[in-house]
Amino acid sequence: MSHFDIQTRDPSSRARTGTLKLAHGEVRTPAFVPLATKAVVKTLEVREAAELGFDMVLGNTFHLFLTPGHELIAQLGGLHRFMGWKRPVITDSGGFQVFSMGHGTVADEIKGRAAQAASAGERAGAILKIEEEGVTFRSYLDGSTQFMGPETSMEVQAALGSDIALVFDECTPFHGGREYTARSTERTHRWLDRCLDWHAQSGPEGQIVYGIVQGGVEEDLRRWSAQEVAARKVDGIAIGGTLGEHKDQMFEVVDWALQELDEARPRHLLGIGEIDDLVRGVELGIDTFDCAMPTRIGRHGMAVVPDPGHRWRVDLAKARYRTVDEPLLEGCPCPACAHGYSRAYLHYLLKAREQTAQRLLTIHNLAYLQRLMAELREAIDAGRLAETAAAIRGGAFY
Repeated sequence: MSHFDIQTRDPSSRARTGTLKLAHGEVRTPAFVPLATKAVVKTLEVREAAELGFDMVLGNTFHLFLTPGHELIAQLGGLHRFMGWKRPVITDSGGFQVFSMGHGTVADEIKGRAAQAASAGERAGAILKIEEEGVTFRSYLDGSTQFMGPETSMEVQAALGSDIALVFDECTPFHGGREYTARSTERTHRWLDRCLDWHAQSGPEGQIVYGIVQGGVEEDLRRWSAQEVAARKVDGIAIGGTLGEHKDQMFEVVDWALQELDEARPRHLLGIGEIDDLVRGVELGIDTFDCAMPTRIGRHGMAVVPDPGHRWRVDLAKARYRTVDEPLLEGCPCPACAHGYSRAYLHYLLKAREQTAQRLLTIHNLAYLQRLMAELREAIDAGRLAETAAAIRGGAFY
């Protein structure tokens, strides 16, 4: 059975529209996938993500493993029933979160915060040991010693009952160097085989598996990793790990991997969701994306708006919006805009620490990304992606 049908290919790029056919329904691609990290889209009910038009959400294997525990979620009917979501779910492997405790995030590395993150390890969780078998780490919740390896990750995702499970991988650090990246990528490939072996024997019916391309920012390692993953019997392929210091390097690294992949299987880009990045990723042939951006910045008082000069966002906590009697975004159908709330009112709510502000901004941000992806799908089908992409980049998409 084919899990992915390609509908239309754009003649001017590698973009395509298609349909992912999964156990809990279909996903229209290209698509953005909101995070339901701890079995919830932060500040919302998951049904509201469906009402906004999203076909799939992402659950976090690492966090759900630590609490409330995959055994309890399985006992209560699986992740879909647990959080009341009837559509598809993709779960990450937990690798990114585990290794971030030791390496820090890519942003930490680039901004010089890795040492600070490591010094906080005793309190916030830390890697204790990385071995061929897996990773031993200290829980950020209670300091208890925990272990996660390829089989653990797949067991957790099987218990969660996700539609798409990602294999366990090491998210190599940006500052790791070529030798470390090469060894790490080799181990990720060995872990890939162990994940696939476990899933072939014990995986739940209907759950499909994505491999993950690593290799850091080294061209030969990225291409080699993509070739190795593509040679396995994976249902789809995700591109992960460190992608570079800036956007041009990031999409050069992504392109190296994509050039080595076949056309038939779906491609997922992990952790990418800025407006210009989504457009470029679609042009390169990415089918699905996930990112914390729209929900995270909403909780920090920022709204996604068509303003390329300011990273497509406006910070409503700034004092300049205290008296601005204008809508958040004219013509936007989301509740924050359609109900006529002014920027001044949202600024007031933020300063008053009212959670309603975080909720309204999160809904607005997700609504904007959903409309953006729908517009890109429509443009590909109509043969006008180049014009639409130019309009979005110029700030003309509302």
